[in-house]
Amino acid sequence: MQRRHFLSGLTTAAAATWVETLRAAPEPGKDLVIGHGSHRYRVVKDWVAAGQGRHHPILNCHEMVQVKDGRLFMIGDHWDNQMLLFQPNGTILDSWGSVWPGGHGLTLSEENGEEFLFVTDSGLWKSGTAAYRQTGRVTKIDLTGREIFSLSHPMSVGAYEPEMVFNPTETAIAPNGDIYVADGYGSNFVLRYDHRGKFLGKFGGKDGPADQRISNGHGVAIDLRQGVDKATVLVTSRVDQCFRRFTLDGAYLETLSVPGAKVCRPVIAGQELYAGVCWSNDPVASKLPGNPSGFTVILDARGKVISAPGGAEPHYDDQGVLAPLTKGEPVFDHGHDVCVLENGDLVVCQWNAGQTYPIKLERVAS
Repeated sequence: MQRRHFLSGLTTAAAATWVETLRAAPEPGKDLVIGHGSHRYRVVKDWVAAGQGRHHPILNCHEMVQVKDGRLFMIGDHWDNQMLLFQPNGTILDSWGSVWPGGHGLTLSEENGEEFLFVTDSGLWKSGTAAYRQTGRVTKIDLTGREIFSLSHPMSVGAYEPEMVFNPTETAIAPNGDIYVADGYGSNFVLRYDHRGKFLGKFGGKDGPADQRISNGHGVAIDLRQGVDKATVLVTSRVDQCFRRFTLDGAYLETLSVPGAKVCRPVIAGQELYAGVCWSNDPVASKLPGNPSGFTVILDARGKVISAPGGAEPHYDDQGVLAPLTKGEPVFDHGHDVCVLENGDLVVCQWNAGQTYPIKLERVAS
């Protein structure tokens, strides 16, 4: 009855497209390969074996990083289980944390050979069926969870006025140790601090020129692909379906457009840029309960989308303009982060995906 009711609300063409998508879904136990060109992947939905959630419950899986010894750290927003540690084979090693109810961002940094994590609590969190907003914070910890320091609130250093909201989503660490904080659920500035937490300045915001603004600045990364001396800052503008590039001092440089894809944080590995897509403008998926229209995107060093695992194949016209991206295979609900493993495999974390663990994508030789 529910499916019949849903399909009746679609156009004939849209309904037919969705039915064909369902028919194309793989049989249980059959391999499903997604992606395009040289970036194709075998889907492993049961990467985390059944039963582990009994001792390591989750709500949303937000971001993941891999440390040098191979372990994977993932931040989430369960009320007393916010940091999960995995082996690369999906075994959960440990889980802990009850001080980041809005756990959202996780960034790895290295100082003199020692690794640290920057945890971003967005300040947005749930308890039961109720949702709450409070001020966010960014904390530096070691790999055992010991707190090193937390960054000061922007208002306390003169960066914000009292009415400006601070709900940060992500951090990035420059080669000199400077810390860039994306206030993506708050006032949409990128705040810059030095390695000791001293405030240095801010840039961005959503009130600037339309082609330079940051609106829902969900993620931030330091792009070192052209060398340390040419490092730049990539900032997500999710509402605008793009990434904005700035100098380290905050001067606007260019926009990398991903039309149709409301992307999360930029993740750079090798010469490629990876990102989870939380929503697309897919007209069929948007009518489904919960709007499960997510997938992932991979851009090359020129900013061209070369693969969209879980999405339809990217298409550029004769003028080099990318057609709006849409959902493809029914794999992801809302892609939130992509962790690129050393061997090229991907682990995709999801938001609002029925409290499911991350999905692994195993790279297929081209």
